[in-house]
Amino acid sequence: MSDIDERKIRILQAIISDYITTAEPVGSRTIAKKYDLGISSATIRNEMADLEDMGYLEQPHSSAGRKPSDKGYRLYVDKLMPDEALSLEDELRIKGYLVDEALYEVDKMLKQATYILSELTKLTCILKAPSVNKSHIKSIQLLAIDVNSILVVMVTDGGIIKNSLIRVEKAPNQDVLLKISNALANRIRNLTLEQINLEVINNLKSDLSGYDDIFNAIIPAIYDTLNHKGSSEVYTEGTANIFNYPEFNDIEKARDFLSLIGNRELVNSLINTDGVLTIKIGEENYVKEAKDCSVITASYSLGNVPVGTIGLIGPTRIPYSKIMTIVGKVMKELNESLRQYSDY
Repeated sequence: MSDIDERKIRILQAIISDYITTAEPVGSRTIAKKYDLGISSATIRNEMADLEDMGYLEQPHSSAGRKPSDKGYRLYVDKLMPDEALSLEDELRIKGYLVDEALYEVDKMLKQATYILSELTKLTCILKAPSVNKSHIKSIQLLAIDVNSILVVMVTDGGIIKNSLIRVEKAPNQDVLLKISNALANRIRNLTLEQINLEVINNLKSDLSGYDDIFNAIIPAIYDTLNHKGSSEVYTEGTANIFNYPEFNDIEKARDFLSLIGNRELVNSLINTDGVLTIKIGEENYVKEAKDCSVITASYSLGNVPVGTIGLIGPTRIPYSKIMTIVGKVMKELNESLRQYSDY
C-alpha cells in the first residue's frame, strides 16, 4: 500500500462500507456527514479524485459519486477488511444443519452446507463433489443405526464418501458388523464397480453365509451408491438470491447470470481451487460472464486431503467480512463432521 496514504485509506474504507450498504455511488458530502474523518468535504472530494486516478474508485456518471473498482475491493479484502464475529444464532443454525439434521448422512450434509451458506450469505452457492464413477473402493464400514437399520459407509481412493441405509430383520452387534465389514473389504477393496463381477459376488455370498439378509441388501446398495454417471455431482442453492441485488435488476445482467449458473463447464472453471480459500473479484475471474461477480471458493477435506469444492457467487458489492466469517465457520464444521470417516 505504498502508493496510498492513511487518509486515502480511511476515505476508501468509508466509501466501500457505504456502497456495500446502499448500492448507491458515494459523494464527498455523504462521507463528510456520516464518517468522522476530521477533514472537509472539499478535501475528501480531492482525495476521491486521486483515488479514482489511482484506479481504486470509479465514477459511473460525471455528476455521480464514486463506487469501488475491482482494484479497490481487492485492496479492501486483502488489507482493510475488518474482522466480524458470527452471531450465536447463526453459529447454532450452522451446527444444527450440518450436525444434528445430517447425522450419518454425508450426501445430506453436503447439501445442507450449500443450503445454510446460501441462506446466511444471500448468495448463490454451488458445491462440486467428485464423482465415484470408476473410483476404487478404499474401505467399507457397517454401522448399526437401530435394530433394523445398518448404515453402509464407503470411502474411495479419491477420498469420496458415499453411504447407504439398508434394512434387515435384525442388525447384529457391532463386533459382528466389524467382522462382516472386514470380509467385505477383503473382497472389494481396490476394486471399481465394474470389477465387482459374479465371481466376487459369489465369494462374498460364501463369506457372509448365515447373514443372507445383509448380503441380499448390501450388494444392491453398493451398486446403487457407486453407479453415478458424469464427472462430478453439483448441488446448487440460492440461484434466485441474485434478484435481491439492484445490480441485477437489469434484465440482461440477470439473464447472463442465470446462463452462467446453468453452464456446468463455466461453473467448474470458476470454482476450481487448490484447497486454499480464495476470493476472485470481477475481472479476476477470467470468465467474461462473471466480470460483474465475486466468486468465493473453499475446499472441504477428508483426512486433510481436499476432496470437493464449495463456491459462492454474487455481485462484487457484497459484505465481504461477514461472508468470509460465515464461510470459515461452515467449512470448519463441515470438515470436522467429515473427519469422523477419515480413519475408515
